[in-house]
Amino acid sequence: MPWRETCVEDEKTEFIVSYLAGGEPMTVLCERFGISRETGYELVRRWRSEGWSGLQARSRSPHLRPQTMAPEVAARIVELRRQWPYWGPKKLQAWLKRHEPGHVWPAASTIGDLLRREGLSEPRRRRRTAQPLTRPFLEVSAPNDVWCIDFKGWFRTRDGERCDPLTLSDADSRYLIACQVVAPTTEGVAPVVERALREHGLPRAIRSDNGPPFASPGAGGLTRLSVSWIKLGLRLERIAPGRPQQNGRHERMHGTLKRETARPPADSIAAQQARFDAFRHSFNHIRPHEALGQDTPASRYCHSPRPYPSRIEEPWYDPDHAVRRVRSAGDIKWQGDKIFISQALVGETVGIAETQSGDWIVRFADIDLGLIDRNTRTLRRCSAARPGRTAAPEQTVETVNHVPGP
Repeated sequence: MPWRETCVEDEKTEFIVSYLAGGEPMTVLCERFGISRETGYELVRRWRSEGWSGLQARSRSPHLRPQTMAPEVAARIVELRRQWPYWGPKKLQAWLKRHEPGHVWPAASTIGDLLRREGLSEPRRRRRTAQPLTRPFLEVSAPNDVWCIDFKGWFRTRDGERCDPLTLSDADSRYLIACQVVAPTTEGVAPVVERALREHGLPRAIRSDNGPPFASPGAGGLTRLSVSWIKLGLRLERIAPGRPQQNGRHERMHGTLKRETARPPADSIAAQQARFDAFRHSFNHIRPHEALGQDTPASRYCHSPRPYPSRIEEPWYDPDHAVRRVRSAGDIKWQGDKIFISQALVGETVGIAETQSGDWIVRFADIDLGLIDRNTRTLRRCSAARPGRTAAPEQTVETVNHVPGP
């Protein structure tokens, strides 16, 4: 025989039947049904005045609503919203208070509720923005503390070919390490930088802007190129958007490069590269630099004491981190779920550590990639690390000018 299911209405009916039987006092009867004596007497009163229908559930809403919006007020708000369909509750309230002060207009939240009830408003999609990462620039006090990398604005040679000069310089000595026409891609940039690293040794940091192939909007702002630099132990420095003065020494060199090699452009890419090679020699070995006490960059620059390694190690994570390898689709398996991390990290290992809030932070080496939300099991990515607001500019306004391409 199956179990008998009961509901609140059945319990109320059984309570009245037991009450009419008269075998138990009200106190004992209410205790057996788990209700208060006030509730018991109320049920009896409703049964006597309304019959069995009086035992049905009733609405808990108040009979009187003194704060209810008056119909004419609601109609005026709806009318104004239809007139200005892109105005939100705050704008509607402000306009009504200013132009029709004779009424008491409701709060903006109440107006918002009215608009939703009338179908005049839709919930705004929540935008999960990237968590900003900030880190101060390294102090530049010796050669190879920081290398600066950028593409000088592209232009066309006289034969119509596009020319993208990649420039790489040492921030302390101003030594121009490379000035090479390459495609603005990882495949174009990586060989030039690797050749420079093997020849000159490793700097402590590389400073760039936030564009490809140096950075991306993805987790940690990483690209395949910057991932390879991190594995070499290089610190990534990103200038703030619209702040070229934070890479001012390099930008100042671009002004000289443009003036001496691209006005007008050469006849071909080969001829333009020959101009860049000649400029690099004169810039490093012949041209005096006021910031260096009229010495040349070559007289100050020396190779780094950190040679290019014969074997590149994977990042190390302490025991507090669980280690996962990013799969071919850019995701990892975490507690039975697939979490997308980044295509730039395919084949690399990441470390995952639990935070005090119960979420999990994902790192590649010392770069925070984002937080895995414990509820949604998705990665809320971190943006590329940029200098904090207190970071000092690279140079003074008097000595730095951003020079656009030709």
